[in-house]
Amino acid sequence: MSSNIFQSSFWQGPGARRTARESGALVALGVSIVVGQIGTIVLGFADTLMIGRHSTDELAAASFVNNMFVLVLIFGLGFSYGLTPIVGTLYGQGRRWRAGDMLRNALLANLALAVVLTGALLLLYLSLGRLGQPDELLPLMRPYFLVNLASLPFVACFNTFKQLSDGTTDTRTGMWILVGGNLLNIIGNYLLIYGKLGLPELGLLGAGVSTMLSRMVMALAFVAVFCLSDRYRPYRRGFMAGRFRREPLVHLCRLGFPLSLQMGMETAAFSLSSVMVGWIGTAALAAHQVMLTISQFFFMVYYGMAAAVAVRVSLFAGQRNYGAVGRSASVGFGLILAIALVVSVPVVIFRSSLGGIFTDSREVSLLVAEVITPLIVYQFGDGLQCAYSNALRGLSHVRPLMFVAFLAYFVVSLPLGYLFGIRLGYGLLGIWYAFPFGLTTAGVLYYWFFRKRLGELTDGQADG
Repeated sequence: MSSNIFQSSFWQGPGARRTARESGALVALGVSIVVGQIGTIVLGFADTLMIGRHSTDELAAASFVNNMFVLVLIFGLGFSYGLTPIVGTLYGQGRRWRAGDMLRNALLANLALAVVLTGALLLLYLSLGRLGQPDELLPLMRPYFLVNLASLPFVACFNTFKQLSDGTTDTRTGMWILVGGNLLNIIGNYLLIYGKLGLPELGLLGAGVSTMLSRMVMALAFVAVFCLSDRYRPYRRGFMAGRFRREPLVHLCRLGFPLSLQMGMETAAFSLSSVMVGWIGTAALAAHQVMLTISQFFFMVYYGMAAAVAVRVSLFAGQRNYGAVGRSASVGFGLILAIALVVSVPVVIFRSSLGGIFTDSREVSLLVAEVITPLIVYQFGDGLQCAYSNALRGLSHVRPLMFVAFLAYFVVSLPLGYLFGIRLGYGLLGIWYAFPFGLTTAGVLYYWFFRKRLGELTDGQADG
């Protein structure tokens, strides 16, 4: 029965119209998220560009620290995503007050996790000298690491409020705050990295200070919108009148931790690869940072559309409209593939000159041009896993995500990266050729679990 959901939407007349309407709704929701994501991408490009122009050693140091932090930041972001299907379902049912109460509990849970992650990163900081990285980079890594560490509670606050706004279909607020915060960061980078307007030339440390300040401003801006906007009045009432309770906290953890583990393990396939890249040398590490910045352009653009899928799926799940759930997921995947295709074309055309945008090093530029091929190869698998992991998130069926992620990234991707890159001697190119295997494995399994769960829900509704 569930297979008909995916077939009819494309081949029947009324189904085609429903598909067109769903495409419009996803685009309307997703564009705001995508624009916010593009702001983050521009920030990543600007950071890498400005740091690379200041010095190649600082670019390599930023690569290692950023990849360690990305792992933790994604873990925290994944945990915050547990709020989205809850809020989306409550919004679909018209229970705004209850959504505000859940926000209160989610804020406590996310800030508590930020404290735990800060402690874990402090232990990592104390072990930087034992991780086999080039000795000349350690004095650059340490202060940059600490200023990034100080911003984690503000990131947790921002993430929590953004899940409320996205889950209630207000994706524009997050977009404008992200764009404004990223513009502030770019300006701060320019002033503090190069020492403009009488400020000291801090280099990589200046980039870290600018990032910390922009994250503080974005979190405070979201709090101000929530406290002052008329749109959020019913949610504020629930937030203020609610209380911290064990039941919603446990529910948030049951949804949040599988999502954080799934996203964390996916990111680990890239971030922990930085350790192996560091064994190859400084030029490879700098090229790896450039490639991660380019790859984030793909991922973060179409992840905005995938986040819209999660919002729509949670809304329809709250209404028990499972036909619309299946249609939203399949249409969303089609839109993601279209976005990936559009983005891939200029990257392939200009592959030889991409590295030169970030650094003057010819060796780094040649490595970047080489690694573009596996980047393009894994776009189908990455789009598939992105769309259907978010569809599962929208259904609050998140437990399979962490098991699939462990298999795809720790059993498949990372070991293959070590085999291809280190043991077989293919270097950075070999490490990146492992990613298509892991991402495609994840995508196929997420799709299977989604179809299975949707079939169960549809059959259960028919039986009822």
